[in-house]
Amino acid sequence: MRGLVTVVGYVNLVAFVVLGAVGVRQWRSRRDVAAAWVALTFAALAFVVIAGRLVPKHPHAFWELALQRVDLALLVVFPYLLFRFTMAFGDPPRRLFRFVSAMTVGLVVWTFALPHIPASGQKRSVMFTAYIVVFLIHWTVLSVSSASLLWKAGRRQPTVARRRMQFLSFAAGALTLALILAASTTDESSPLAAAGGLLGTVSAVAFLLGLSPPLFLRYAWRRPEQRRIQGAIGSLMTLATTQEEIAARVLEPAAAIVGAEAIAIRNEEGRIVGQHGRPPSDVDPTVVEMQGGSSLLVWTTQYAPYFGSEELAMLRTLGALTGLALDRVRLFEQEHAARVELERANQVKTNFVALAAHELRTPVTTIHGFVQTLHHLGDRLQEREREQLRTALEQQTARMAMLVEQLLDLSRLDADAIEINPQRLNVREHVEEIVRGAAAGRSDSVRVEVSDQLEASFDPNAFDRILSNLVVNAFRYGAPPVIVTAECTDRHLRVAVEDRGTGVAPEFVPDLFERFSRSEASRATAGGTGLGLAIARSYARAHDGELLYEAVRPHGARFRLVLPTAVAAP
Repeated sequence: MRGLVTVVGYVNLVAFVVLGAVGVRQWRSRRDVAAAWVALTFAALAFVVIAGRLVPKHPHAFWELALQRVDLALLVVFPYLLFRFTMAFGDPPRRLFRFVSAMTVGLVVWTFALPHIPASGQKRSVMFTAYIVVFLIHWTVLSVSSASLLWKAGRRQPTVARRRMQFLSFAAGALTLALILAASTTDESSPLAAAGGLLGTVSAVAFLLGLSPPLFLRYAWRRPEQRRIQGAIGSLMTLATTQEEIAARVLEPAAAIVGAEAIAIRNEEGRIVGQHGRPPSDVDPTVVEMQGGSSLLVWTTQYAPYFGSEELAMLRTLGALTGLALDRVRLFEQEHAARVELERANQVKTNFVALAAHELRTPVTTIHGFVQTLHHLGDRLQEREREQLRTALEQQTARMAMLVEQLLDLSRLDADAIEINPQRLNVREHVEEIVRGAAAGRSDSVRVEVSDQLEASFDPNAFDRILSNLVVNAFRYGAPPVIVTAECTDRHLRVAVEDRGTGVAPEFVPDLFERFSRSEASRATAGGTGLGLAIARSYARAHDGELLYEAVRPHGARFRLVLPTAVAAP
């Protein structure tokens, strides 16, 4: 048994020295707080093992006694350093931090205050026994706390990080048990001493696997995440038509790679096109830049940078491929928009030709008939008949000119060729000017109820086309008085044109703004093309506004124009 204890002792010496070297190497490569605590923790443990070999069983010289006390003090400090490592990923409760710090300082002072440290096989005094009990309680509380915290936190991590944290947790528990077994006996060749030494070896191996697992083990642990990332990459290879579809394919596996609490894709315009999970309000995201100006916003746990650095590198690779996919979708959307615009322009052209051919046929045929009559029979007609033909010819020509102008208006509106250039104008002055032109000598029948001080920003051309159509229709299909009102509310200019006619038949209201739509009553009482209201609404919408119809009680019609504008209220 003594030979086994000796062999295990040398194995532990090598293992813990290697462990200390690994901790120092990690600090030199990372230079962060967590790595600093790892270096201090396992460098202290390596010093304890080395010093334990240097101090003789019965020290007498001053340096031997001093080294023995320092060795024991560092053994006291080890669980505190391990606890500080686990707390480096978050702010520990202040009371807990103060308590364990005070307990550690007190135990270190007690270590140096001990009058005598018995050698192996010597009888232990009551004072030293009490010290051992407090020492074990201190060690157990801190080690178990660290182990418990690492184990629980590891549940939410990806496989590699979870396994590393579980090994560190197991190692802390195994080392605590090894220390308890070693403290339970004074005979270095006893089975308890051998069991404690073997547990120390197991804990050293577990610490090494937790701090720096070999590559083959990382690959084996990472298989679930690798399958997910391969699936995500494969999904990016198939064609997606929207950025939102790309986000839906990659966000869930991307979050799983690093154990992120939430993850989102922000496109080159700064718009969030997809999100998985709910971002914590008190944590800033890690930004992974992608090609084309897009980026991944990743809300990882505080353990990810230390335990999942390779997974973060995998996420950057996936982010680069996602950026390429987003660029491809953006090009597809641009090409699709261009194709739709061409198809739309072609449809506008086709519609315009069809409308022009259909609507111009009647006036052109009529004009042609009148001209033929005047040409072949003009000498036989009486003067009164020739005058009637000339008057009818003038009316049909005016009708055709108005129809051509309206068709051109619709064509430009359909092709989005109307430019809206708002100007700041006095509303009342502009309304009165339009009314004078549209009322055609019947201005006295129009009542303009607009404040003299009301000013607003709007496009005068679009406003003229809308309001003149409404005033003309009020006289053509309604009855005076015609009332024009205007006001500015909630950053909108609201203009209403109201008449006292019979109004619009309820069954015709859904088709009121359709092109070439006219009710039976309007066809019987007045002329027109059925394009005026369609043009007026199209101009309103080109101005990002709207044109609405309301029935007036007891009778009449009201058309309400709403235009967005920066206004100065009267």
